[in-house]
This record gives sequence, C-alpha cells and structure tokens, in this order.
Amino acid sequence: MIKQILGRLPRKPSKSSENREFGGSSAPPLSNPSHSRSSDIMGNHRLLIDNAPLPGPNFASTFGYSHGSRLSQVVDQKLNGNSGTAPYEALPGFKDVPSSEKQNLFLRKLSLCCVVFDFSDPMKNLKEKDIKRQTLLELVDYVSSANGKFSEYVMQEAVKMVSANLFRPLTPQPRENKVLEAFDLEEEEPLVDPAWPHLQIVYEFFLRFVASPETDAKLAKRYIDHSFVLKLLDLFDSEDPREREYLKTILHRIYGKFMVHRPYIRKAINNIFFRFIFETEKHNGIAELLEVLGSIINGFALPLKEEHKLFLVRALIPLHKPKCLPMYHQQLSYCITQFVEKDCKLADTVIRGLLKYWPITNSSKEVMFLSELEEILEATQPAEFQRCMVPLFQKIARCLSSSHFQVAVVDSYSNAGGSMAMNVALNLDHSGACFVSEVLCKIQVLGMKSEDFSLVAERALYLWNNDHIESLIRQNRRVILPIIFPALEQNGHNHWNQVVQSLTLNVRKIFSDTDPELFEECLKKFRENTEKWEEIKTKHEAAWKRIEEIAVSNAANGEAVLVPHVLTRWLKWLEKLNTQCFAPKIELAWMVKNIFSAASGPTLA
Repeated sequence: MIKQILGRLPRKPSKSSENREFGGSSAPPLSNPSHSRSSDIMGNHRLLIDNAPLPGPNFASTFGYSHGSRLSQVVDQKLNGNSGTAPYEALPGFKDVPSSEKQNLFLRKLSLCCVVFDFSDPMKNLKEKDIKRQTLLELVDYVSSANGKFSEYVMQEAVKMVSANLFRPLTPQPRENKVLEAFDLEEEEPLVDPAWPHLQIVYEFFLRFVASPETDAKLAKRYIDHSFVLKLLDLFDSEDPREREYLKTILHRIYGKFMVHRPYIRKAINNIFFRFIFETEKHNGIAELLEVLGSIINGFALPLKEEHKLFLVRALIPLHKPKCLPMYHQQLSYCITQFVEKDCKLADTVIRGLLKYWPITNSSKEVMFLSELEEILEATQPAEFQRCMVPLFQKIARCLSSSHFQVAVVDSYSNAGGSMAMNVALNLDHSGACFVSEVLCKIQVLGMKSEDFSLVAERALYLWNNDHIESLIRQNRRVILPIIFPALEQNGHNHWNQVVQSLTLNVRKIFSDTDPELFEECLKKFRENTEKWEEIKTKHEAAWKRIEEIAVSNAANGEAVLVPHVLTRWLKWLEKLNTQCFAPKIELAWMVKNIFSAASGPTLA
C-alpha cells in the first residue's frame, strides 16, 4: 500500500536519465580555465531561458528545447568540447512568432550567441558556426528595426553577449622583439582574427545597439560601465585593422551618448598614451584613438579647461617621440592643430614642444615635422609667433642647410606587383652629389624606379609658399633674415640639388624685393664673416702643419711632442663642432678666433 502511494508521487529525474533523454552521456565538469568566463556569463542566461513564460504547450519543441535546462547542457557541452552529444539548434525567426513573444525570442537568441567557437580549426563545428552567424544577423536586424524602448534586462543580456564574444586575450603575431618601425610595419601583413566572421557581426550588433534611439543611456550606463569601456579600449591593440575600425566608431558613439563616461574615457586614453610613449612604444591602435580624439577635441567648449591643456602638453606633444610616428602622424597633427585653432595662445607651447622632439638623423620624420609646423603656423597669430620665432627659425635655418633626402622607390620584381617604400637618409657634404647618383644607379640596376625625392631643405623652403606664413615672416624680417641668411647663401651656391637651389633663389628674391637695405646689410655681414672664417681656417691649417713639423723634428731625437693643454682642448672642441653643429660655421668666427688667439702662443710661433 505504501509502495503504491509513493509510486504516485513525482520522481526527481536523475542526471543519467536526463542525459539519456538527450541521447548522450553526462557532460564532464568545466576544466578548461579559458572557458570559465563564458560559463559564468551563461549562468544568468540559463535562469532566463529555464523560467521564461511559454506561449503554448508546444513552444519548447518548436524552439528545439524541452522542459528543463537543455540550453544549459548544450552550452556546457560546447564549452567542454563534447559537441557531438547534443545539437546546437537554430531558433525560429522573428517573423515566425507573435509580436508579444519577440522580446523573449530575442533574449533566447542572445543566450544562444554567447557560445564562443574555436576558429583555429576551420573545419570544426561548421554547422554550428553557421547557425550562430545567421542568429547574429537576425539580432542585428532586430535591433535596427526595434520600435520600442529596450528594457533594462534586455540591455544587460545584450552587453553580456557582446562581452562574451569580444573580450578575449589578443594573440600577437609572432615577430622579432624589436621597436616598431614604420617601414617594418609596411612590409608585414596585418594579423587577421580567424573568428572575424562572427566578431564582425557582433561589432555591428553592438554599434547599432549603442546608436539606437531605443537604448536609454541612463539604464545602459549600468552595464556599459567603466570596466566595460576599459576592456573595449584594450581591444584597440588588436592587429586586425577591421576590428580597430569598428572599435573607433563604437567608442565615438559611446563618448557621445554616455556623457557620464567622458572624463573616464579621456583619462583611460591618456594612460594608454603614457604607457606607449614612456614604456613600450608598441601599440597598434594609436592612430584610431587619435582619430577619436580629433572629434572630441573639435567639440571642446571655449575657453579650454586646464585639464585639456595638460593633456596636450603631457600626452599629445610627447607622441612625437616614438620611432613609429609615421603610423599615426596624420591623426596627431590634426589633434594638435585643433588645439591651436581653438586657443591661439597655445601656438608657442606647441611649437616649442615640436622643437624639443625635433629629429636630427631621421629625414623622413623631419619632413613630417615641417609639414605639421606649416599647419600650426597657419593658425598662429603674430603675437604668439613673435614669442617663438627665434628658436623656430634657428631650427629652420638648419633644415635649409640640410643635405638629407628620402627616396621612394617601386620594386618592379615584387611578386605581388605592389609598391614597396624604401627610405634612404644620408647626410651629404657639398661633394656628395656624385654619391647620390651612384645610389640611384644601383637602384635602377636592381629594377627599381625612383619616383619621388623628399628633401628636408626643399620642404623647409616650401613654407614660403604659404601666404600666412610669408606674411608673418615679412612682418618680422629684421629678426628672421639675419638668422637664415647664411643658410640661404650657402644653398644658393653650394647645395647639390638643383631644385633646392632654385627655391632658395626665389626666397632670396622675396627678401631683396621686400627690404633691399636689410638684404644688403645681411649680405655684407655674411661676406665679412666668410672672410674671417677663411682666416681662421688658414690659421687652423697652419697650426696643424706646425704641429706636424714639430713632431717630425722631435721624432728624430726620440722626444715627445708637447702640445699646450689649451690648444688640445680647442682642437677637440673644434672637431666636435664640425661633427655635431649644423649651424653655419661662419657664425662661430669670433668665438673660434678668440680661442685660437689664446691657444697659439709662443709655442707655435
């Protein structure tokens, strides 16, 4: 009797009976630590799916799930690699269910898409991957056509699905452990994520979700929080340029929609720049982050906050230091120019910052600096220009005297038939033109055609083609012309490149037509200094010749050659000037003469 009563009571199904119901054995516990995060994320999804109201008795079979936590088992088996024990079945389309159940179906599809597949094996789980891809596309369409505000729970589940798919450890492409160079990166193909067929749709879903007017920022900020934004910023280091492009657009949307996150986003980007500048000099997304900042800076209210000015000085200007500057210089130049256009008083700070990080031996970077300088000067007012014009044109004078050049060539033997950039930077003296010809001949022998010369001196002379800059120079010609006149004279007669000589003569003519008296005064002083330098050079040669004679005479007697200590110091100092000083040597005439007079005493008489 008791057995009959107990037999009528509902029995709790055992684990083995549940697994037999689905046609498989019991799934082993999660053991792979890489999937622990996904299993945690899926916990709340199972709660929703198991307890969601069903429209009718056959709804579960229609979706491919029976009573209980079948989806949970499917996910667990997927994450543990037992994909053959339970099907990863597609859910019906939104058009196949009543309008009242579309949100419930949307949540189920979000939960289904939280399963992350392994794309390292392209032949693994092909059917399941295609099901997830189609489901993601349906989610994108649903978000795009939504006509009602998303509930807080929908936002939470949407962010969980996005997090499960996007936030992953980035796998760097195997490369040599070296500082990134722009030329190195041009040669190497960017690493593409094999999971991009799914990642792209997830990014598209999230972009439309954030941009949707049905997404209430006040509710969504609880889930798109600081932690989420920080993980999103970490993905900017991805080597896949397609992913960085999506991240750039999404970050811009988040910055525009979630005003509460704006200071945190700026601070987080600031920290990324600091780590890049002062620690690693390795990051793949600096250009994209700067592009986002360009739009942010463009929207700054006036007057600029002190926080924004500090960001310019401490983060943006030092970004000129890394060797891989060419990879993001265009975006950086735009950001800095935006600051100067908003507050012209920052021009002096920016120009002095450029001079601080000005390259000496890298001609390609020097050309970039000159291009950026032109944009900044175009937004500079006369008062700020006068504050920095002396150190600025001392640097420009050295650029005018530069013999550096950069040649871009195309490799006609490239297997892909594409172009390859080659940077050649040489510091030539006035007799180095024949060496340049030899280099170009060798380039032609290798099957390469010279396409373009980018000379530092030529780029500096192009500053006079800008009407605003020329006007600033005209107004302050009495200060500027004496600084650059020696470089103009030397270029006009001795530079190895004919284009530079021609441009130099045009600039000389501008000054001579504008202020003939000042021009003649500078020319007279230049000739006097040249004569004095020739005298010093003659005495210098005579001093060395006298030392050699003393050495020869004393060598016969076996005596040591005694050279005055002051003369030794002067000779070393002069050699250092010859190798390191890029300014015209004639400006040092009086200083050298005084030292020479102190050194050449009775010993050499």
